[in-house]
Amino acid sequence: MNSVPKTSLLAVRTSVEEELGIFLSREGAYLQDISPDLTLVCNSLTSFLLEGGKRLRPLFAYAGFIAAGGTLEKSTLKAIASLELLQACALIHDDLMDASDTRRGKPSIHRHFESIHVQDRLEGFAPQYGLSAAVLLGDLALVWSDQMLNSAGLTADQFARTIPFYNEMRVELMAGQFLDIHEQTQKSSSVDRSMRIARYKSGKYTIERPLHLGAAMADSLNQKRISALSEYGLPLGEAFQLRDDLLGVFGDASLTGKPTGDDLREGKKTVLIALSRETQSPSQSQAFEKYFGQPDLNSEGVSALQQIILDSGAKDKLEKMIEGLTEKSIAAIASPEFSNDGQQLLTELAHIATKRSN
Repeated sequence: MNSVPKTSLLAVRTSVEEELGIFLSREGAYLQDISPDLTLVCNSLTSFLLEGGKRLRPLFAYAGFIAAGGTLEKSTLKAIASLELLQACALIHDDLMDASDTRRGKPSIHRHFESIHVQDRLEGFAPQYGLSAAVLLGDLALVWSDQMLNSAGLTADQFARTIPFYNEMRVELMAGQFLDIHEQTQKSSSVDRSMRIARYKSGKYTIERPLHLGAAMADSLNQKRISALSEYGLPLGEAFQLRDDLLGVFGDASLTGKPTGDDLREGKKTVLIALSRETQSPSQSQAFEKYFGQPDLNSEGVSALQQIILDSGAKDKLEKMIEGLTEKSIAAIASPEFSNDGQQLLTELAHIATKRSN
């Protein structure tokens, strides 16, 4: 495989992390001038942002930028790096809503602040302190994403072309997040509903919209190119989330940074679960409902649920769906609307997004 796109993506990822470090250092100093007590906020967000993460959203924005014939500048790097702050907001709030204990092998933000409350023997209720801190840190990350984009140094034309996509992306993300929590209140599972959540909660804001943002920064808006990027990005975004669903049930904890079967403990009604429920026998369904969604589910319970999902054929079906969506996405790369370098980057990123193990 051509090593040029891999090298290019690695270089951009490194530059994105450098820009994030500069931004966080500057804004952290501003917060600490307000009060030394905010040092904890600065350190926690800096650690969360810089000690892990694949930087997929900036990388897809970069691919869209190059596919549209753009030439990378400092301002572009700062602008695409801002997407990591939006991602931080989404992850911090998502962990809180899902009551997840870990993220990337470390305590999630709300659990981190909860433990600080306990360790320092602070007044009040530790879980409430953790919850409140996570809401505010997620909000701060969202504000900072706006601030980093606004101060990136894009030209007036670039900014005017980019901001509508950025606004749409944020609205779609929040809509998807609500649909996700609402789905958990439903008495039945639905493949169609879960696919819609996969598209809006993750797929569009991970891949399609970053591609659009990058293309908008590169050149005057070309609607044919925007449509071509959607033809590539939407199926790939859905495949990306479906892979995430599989990892949430079958993933290796040492690679995912979350306990094996965490989605089973949370009772996440994903496409995988909907597919399994469609074909479960009455005895399988009874056993499944006994364990699914139990917060204290042990390894034996996880194994039992995993086996039911395997026996129902849902895992194989989902793998075929991922394969079909990926093939559809890769077929769209041949569009004449994309530069040759852009096509190489899109091909490499399609592999990264769907073949991952974490």
